[in-house]
Amino acid sequence: MQRKNVVLGAALSLGAAAMLFVAPSALAKTVTVNLTAKEVPTVIDNKGTTQMSWTYEGQVPGPVVRVTEGDTVDFTLVNDAKNKNSHSIDFHAARVNVLSEFAPVKPGETKKFSFPATKPGVFFYHCGASNMAQHIARGMFGVIIVDPKKYSKEFPKPDREYVLIQSELYPNVDDVDAIMAGKWSNVVFNGGVLKYDPVHDPAATKTLVAKPGELVRVFFVNAGPHEFSAFHPIAGIWERAYPSGNALNVMYGMQTMVVGPGDAATFDLISPVPGGNAIVTHSLKQALTGAIAVIVFDDKADPKMGVWDGTSASILIP
Repeated sequence: MQRKNVVLGAALSLGAAAMLFVAPSALAKTVTVNLTAKEVPTVIDNKGTTQMSWTYEGQVPGPVVRVTEGDTVDFTLVNDAKNKNSHSIDFHAARVNVLSEFAPVKPGETKKFSFPATKPGVFFYHCGASNMAQHIARGMFGVIIVDPKKYSKEFPKPDREYVLIQSELYPNVDDVDAIMAGKWSNVVFNGGVLKYDPVHDPAATKTLVAKPGELVRVFFVNAGPHEFSAFHPIAGIWERAYPSGNALNVMYGMQTMVVGPGDAATFDLISPVPGGNAIVTHSLKQALTGAIAVIVFDDKADPKMGVWDGTSASILIP
């Protein structure tokens, strides 16, 4: 059995677009994934406003974990000794004992467990420590992608890939009652208000890009903790949609697909013309507070953006 180690830590600075990755392989591997829970401020809008967050590796969302169907994930969670709270991790791609593997870890302690990635798709991971809604609202969430062993006609190899994670921002993340009541101020993608939307926020400096005719694959997770998403590409149609990201779940020609909190799906998009699509939740009270991401289709699109070669650590979350 081939073994591939993927380690996060002080020796490897991956920044806000961090990704844990392994190159696709026909041979099953054991993939080592290390994450450290950190309670640190993170930026929540294009003005540089910060909020005290609870995170994996000091970023919101946490690093993207990417493996192949059949791999074994050898996981270690470290709860930084400087933290004030217990933290845990719940991988939706795992089938384990919730009372042991997903149990909380106190500050300064470590938990290790392994699981086989038996089902392909895109899956949510998050902190499950009490209060779970507060831990998610404060930023403890991310994505694990389990690639199928091979591409197919129904699940073709994409030209570009992006991850978008919807979540809610709360004005006072210490107010558990307000979080439980769903009194959010903004719904956002990838932890920031209008992070990829210079149309509605001139302070935004990023968009997603592709060339006309290219197949763009969006891995989408709804972190919640409460609101449903009506995921829609304005001025476009989802070529294919895959509930939970599983290639066997293919749906064609979708305009909008509902993804509940804690759920995920994969979407394929092709634009036959230059211009832009706005990726939104079509619950407009959510979209207009921050959940809009513009994808620009241009023949001069950066040839590297969103193109994963198995080694880049910064392309799925720009």
